[in-house]
Amino acid sequence: MEKKHFYNKRSNKALKLDLLFIFCFNIISVQCIEKISKNISSDPPSQSQPPEFKNRLHKISLSILFGIITGLIFAFLVAFLIRCFIRYINRSPILKGPVVFSPKIPPKTLKSALANEPQLLGSSPNGKYYKTVLDNGLTVAVKQLEPFENVSLEAQSKSVKRRIQLELEILAGLRHRNLMSLRAYIRESDRYSLIYDYAPTGSLEDAMRRVRENQLQLNWELRRRIAVGIVKGLQYLHFTCDPRRLHYNLKPSNVMLDSQFEPRLADCGLAMIIPNVGRSASGYSAPECFQNDRYTDKSDVFSFGVILGVLLTGRDPLDPLFEEATGGGSLGLWLGHLQQAGEASEALDKSILGEEIEEDEMLMAVRIAVVCLSDSPADRPSSDELVSMLTQLNSF
Repeated sequence: MEKKHFYNKRSNKALKLDLLFIFCFNIISVQCIEKISKNISSDPPSQSQPPEFKNRLHKISLSILFGIITGLIFAFLVAFLIRCFIRYINRSPILKGPVVFSPKIPPKTLKSALANEPQLLGSSPNGKYYKTVLDNGLTVAVKQLEPFENVSLEAQSKSVKRRIQLELEILAGLRHRNLMSLRAYIRESDRYSLIYDYAPTGSLEDAMRRVRENQLQLNWELRRRIAVGIVKGLQYLHFTCDPRRLHYNLKPSNVMLDSQFEPRLADCGLAMIIPNVGRSASGYSAPECFQNDRYTDKSDVFSFGVILGVLLTGRDPLDPLFEEATGGGSLGLWLGHLQQAGEASEALDKSILGEEIEEDEMLMAVRIAVVCLSDSPADRPSSDELVSMLTQLNSF
């Protein structure tokens, strides 16, 4: 895949050099022939150069110029057609049936397992989540995206499907302990089914909902570990993988937890490549996403700041308390207001308050969350800086 990208880049560069060479050569040729013509026309009439001779030489010069230009144009067209043909025959075919990236998943077994009505885990506006066990005993999670309804014909064209296929192949190549690796996918006429490793604990959203309903206890140590794992996943996307990537849709429902509560980011970049996958839910999107539809790595950091605030307070970012307390504000404004008033401890989830040392760590984490939730992207730390800040919390 990387070789194909490299070839396309070299091909485009060579085409630009050809155009530049032809353009420069034409200009030089025209200037030289015009100079010759002017010299001929400016020479005083003499017996050695009668008018008929000068006219003939002028016609010959124009014929040579015309021949050179015509030949170059023809050569350019031939080269352009050859390059187009090479690019056409080297383009990726649109794959049918299960596309598998893991040797542990037999394609036939996967297709038959999905046909036998797998166990429904949950649903969202973007699709449904299933759990299924393959014939070889491997348990996988399936995210079945909704059909592409109300999507333009252009978005359903072969070129777009080919681009989605290429991006999914790139996503399948991402490897980090805090990322959910794409193991396979199945493309039907108007929908995609994405296959991931199964996360037995479910999503962070599920876990925090159970915490609020007193069905699950998450102490500060676990919550801090979850925050560190999330930001390490972002650090890998933003600084390590090549090419660097953005998540675009970071929220608790896209943070999966394994049996040890180690977080893994799911759906990395899907919001930019699949038409009906929306970006971050209301409450997790950075202000610039609404103001000028601009998304950067600092937008991912803003979404992380909201998640960190949720871990610290135990509250949903759409909790009516924030609007009442700050007059139409948000979780970030509420935390910032309490911090400035010296009352940040009032924001902490009472179920995790314990030793004084832990409370000091949590108050420092509140400061980190407030900085991540700054309105200006330039004021937010990078994910690389956040890793150091969070891993050193226990030293404060």
